[in-house]
Amino acid sequence: MLRELNHVIDYIEEHLTEELSLEIISEYVGVSDYHFRKIFFYLSGLTLSEYIKNRKLSEANKDLLQGETVTEVAFKYGYQSMDGFTRAFKKWSGFLPSDVIKKGLSKSFPKLSFVISVKGGTAMEFRIEDKPAFNLVGVSKRVPMQFEGVNKEIVKLAQSITAEQREEMHALQNIEPYEIINASYDADADFLKEEGDLTHLIGILTTENQVSDLLEKVPVEACTWAIFPNEGPFPSMLQDTMAKIYSEWLPSSNYEVIKAPAFSFTKMNQHKKDYAYSEVWIPVRKN
Repeated sequence: MLRELNHVIDYIEEHLTEELSLEIISEYVGVSDYHFRKIFFYLSGLTLSEYIKNRKLSEANKDLLQGETVTEVAFKYGYQSMDGFTRAFKKWSGFLPSDVIKKGLSKSFPKLSFVISVKGGTAMEFRIEDKPAFNLVGVSKRVPMQFEGVNKEIVKLAQSITAEQREEMHALQNIEPYEIINASYDADADFLKEEGDLTHLIGILTTENQVSDLLEKVPVEACTWAIFPNEGPFPSMLQDTMAKIYSEWLPSSNYEVIKAPAFSFTKMNQHKKDYAYSEVWIPVRKN
């Protein structure tokens, strides 16, 4: 996967002055658009579209220093108007394109290069399971993205669950894992920047289809799951495991993530404060 990522970076460099569609880039790398964007997010800390925009504006800065006009540079890099280019450049750099020409101001954003980095030499424990179709059933709401610490909106969601809702979930639960799960899906575009919201569901897995209006039902098709058990301080160990799945395990595995809700469950240790056993379930297929 790292080789393919570097090929994509080279492809982007060769086509910076053209329209770079994310679908074409994913087709070029030979994996699903969804999988590629997730891997790129976790390895680079940027959305793919943000990386392309930054590279275009960095090269535009160079061209302005070399004497090209603002109009020439704006249209060269695909902007439909000088105003649109000026706003984007000012937001990115903090100064106007005209300041580059008049004052020689400059900002750069270098080309990325992905390399293998061995972190601690610790092998990740995981197992692969095929699972028939099921439904995620529970309560859900849009919550702000947050990768560290306790998400207060998710805590509020958990506290809002009524006794009646809990009773129905318990009655419906009929497929492993027999735990209360947390699932996240439908994230806004600025995923790694922690800007925007995603849908978070607290509930159970069931093969039953008859669900009351008190609960939401999210169908999940039959697929393969990569399951990552972890144990340690909560929630830091769980969040660290999630990051390592996307930044270390997936790029070096022969699996790609598919577009279905990932989920996890956590069992707090009664004898150790803020300590828990968790499992992360990621929907995958072999590539």
